[in-house]
Amino acid sequence: MTDTQTPTSPASLTGIRVVDLTRVLGGPYCTQILADHGAEVLKIEPPAGDETRGWGPPFIGDTAAYFMGVNRSKKGLVADLSTESGQLFLRELLSQADVLIENFKPGTLEKWGLGKDALQEAFPHLIHCCISGFGADGPLGGLPGYDACAQALCGLMSVNGEKGGAPTRVGLPVVDMVTGLNAAIAVLLALNERRSSGLGQYLDISLFDCAVSLLHPHAPNYFANGKVPGLTGNAHPNIAPYESFPTASGELFLAVGNNRQFATLCTVLKRPDIAEDPRFIDNAQRLGHRQLLHETLCAVLAEHEAAELANVLMKAGVPASPVNNVAQLLAHPHTSHRQMVVEQGSYRAINTPIKLSRTPAQFRSPPPGFGEHNQEYGIK
Repeated sequence: MTDTQTPTSPASLTGIRVVDLTRVLGGPYCTQILADHGAEVLKIEPPAGDETRGWGPPFIGDTAAYFMGVNRSKKGLVADLSTESGQLFLRELLSQADVLIENFKPGTLEKWGLGKDALQEAFPHLIHCCISGFGADGPLGGLPGYDACAQALCGLMSVNGEKGGAPTRVGLPVVDMVTGLNAAIAVLLALNERRSSGLGQYLDISLFDCAVSLLHPHAPNYFANGKVPGLTGNAHPNIAPYESFPTASGELFLAVGNNRQFATLCTVLKRPDIAEDPRFIDNAQRLGHRQLLHETLCAVLAEHEAAELANVLMKAGVPASPVNNVAQLLAHPHTSHRQMVVEQGSYRAINTPIKLSRTPAQFRSPPPGFGEHNQEYGIK
């Protein structure tokens, strides 16, 4: 999606109406994916608004950049669903909708007479996707969930951080975002199944489950050897060399996955003897002598420039990259080539990574203003 594209061709989800009652990140990230691919997404905010509108600075106008990053291509409505009139309006929308996505605390919709059983009875065609912290039942059922807490509880922090240091939160809301991705997948699966059954269904997506699902290879390793994984910094628990190294200019990350790549690395570095050393002859030996290997490569790499060497290594078939910051990544020519930045007027954001040849994602509209489309949908 660039500033020259407009939604002129059919989209994959044209004709699908989504009622979006989500806020913050996981749900809005899910519904933006659906909106980018043509679904009509009606984002209904409470009178207080989605709280991320105020999660700044930075602000774009009076709206936080945080909100702007995950709410494009949606229609913006404001309704008080705790009132009888608000609930009546919601029922009217749901009668004509394909999908409802919400991330209320479990029990909220039930309090309004709109729980999953009531919705399935009233709207048997409706796909109801509920995003929650822990699901509705069980030891933690019904409790609120937050990305960083899920990272801590579900073991992600325990394997993220430098050896000898403290467990560290992943520097982006990975649990929220993977929950949004799984929710989008679930909606598409249910839409496909409905083609044969004619029926909707209830989709139960929790931050807890999605966080647990990310524990690869740490959970499989634990199942196999019973050893509790710990902090390894940038090093991989199963592969070496697979970590970052200092160079004369910046950090270089090497992701050497097999003996051929390791031999090529050593050849490019003009040190084939390293690959021939019995202590580094295969991955098992390299893991067994990880510290010595790290020190050996550090000494050699200190004579190189990270970006320049990474380019040479990649062309030779060795996975490698300079460790870029966000500004460097956004300015990278391949980011532009892959059209991974949306630019439309004053709106600028990360594009969708989902690329379809005949029905590509398209920019439809910037994130809506607060209640921008109320009149269009009959809200006074």
